[in-house]
Amino acid sequence: MTLEEMYYKFSGFTQKLTGSAPTAAYNPQGLRPGVPTESPTMIFATPTKVVSEAGATVEYLGANRVPDLQRLFQTSDGIPVHLKGGVPDRLLYRTTMALTVGGALYCLVALYIAAQPSNK
Repeated sequence: MTLEEMYYKFSGFTQKLTGSAPTAAYNPQGLRPGVPTESPTMIFATPTKVVSEAGATVEYLGANRVPDLQRLFQTSDGIPVHLKGGVPDRLLYRTTMALTVGGALYCLVALYIAAQPSNK
């Protein structure tokens, strides 16, 4: 009596091991022997700059406003930090609070209506 060898490979369709021929079991998907070894051609013709070529100079788009903003936000004048930006911050804060309170009330009304028995 001779034992017959069985070969298996992973099926991407059924996500299980399935019986297969020896050649398919030893050459799974993605590991084909005929894959070219040379690198693909460049898509873009312009080469990129190396960091050492760019130099140490850094160009900014504008003046450094960090010290001015630090002075504004670090003053102890009793105003919360989220309102120190002036009118836009107050408008954003009040809009956010109104939407939050309105949404909470809407949720409570929806829960009240959902809790009522249906009249049939």
